[in-house]
Amino acid sequence: MTSSGIHPLDHLVLPTQSLDAARARLDALGFVVAPTGIHPFGTENCCVFVADGTYLEPLAIGSEQAATEAAAEGNVFVARDRLYRESHGNEGFSAVVLGTDNADGDHERYVKAGLSAGDTLSFSRTFTDAAGKSDTASFKLAFAAAHGQTDAFLFTCQRINAPKVDRAALQAHPNGVDGIVEVIAISGGAPAEQHRLISVAVNDPSADTQGGAFHLPNAILTVLDAASFTARFGMPAGAPSELRFAAVGFSIRDIDAAASLLAANAIEHDMSGNDVIVRPAPGQGAAFIFREIQ
Repeated sequence: MTSSGIHPLDHLVLPTQSLDAARARLDALGFVVAPTGIHPFGTENCCVFVADGTYLEPLAIGSEQAATEAAAEGNVFVARDRLYRESHGNEGFSAVVLGTDNADGDHERYVKAGLSAGDTLSFSRTFTDAAGKSDTASFKLAFAAAHGQTDAFLFTCQRINAPKVDRAALQAHPNGVDGIVEVIAISGGAPAEQHRLISVAVNDPSADTQGGAFHLPNAILTVLDAASFTARFGMPAGAPSELRFAAVGFSIRDIDAAASLLAANAIEHDMSGNDVIVRPAPGQGAAFIFREIQ
């Protein structure tokens, strides 16, 4: 996870109106959901941690006053979340987060490329495991976004202090998910500029984007046009005017077991080859694709 190499996927930010709704939806999808985490700037989350080290971050507003003050003070994380919600509503998939050991170096690269979304952000919060043990997690973030874009953005996350807690119980998901293998975005407007944004954000200036695939060390970030997205996943893509993150592909051990769990929990889903496809819903801001990996 070095600043000099291609950055790995770290986590995904999924704005939601309510953590209670997100927790209920994710539980029905067969995920174990972590206890609520409180940020010092008005947002809160209920993460889903995956055995490969990645995670989902459903994000809600816990204190409107604190979030408003943070955004006014230049907190890019809160400001971008607010911009996304104002433009696209309270349910969605706003950001792809990449791992790094040098957020300051990433920030310098983003500024030089004309793609910085603002100042770096350092903060700490309490992390609690499934047994109730708590420790402090500290982070430093650097942000990249295309000028004038209100939808997708990317940022790097440097772990300054990793909490000494046991995540094993939080990673044992009944649906069999053990990794995030693909993140799918839909391009619109200016695909070449959107590809450049991703290339700079992931620190791969020579990225081979033929077919729209960016190969990270631990996942693939795929960019499709709207027609290709619909053809592949059988769901409408709309007509985005800019880059929009739309779907998450998970690796699972047994497609039949996953489909049975979804059916038992009354979750509508479609089967397509080795994929089980679940469309977005309140508390689940992206399409989820459960893929059996042999």
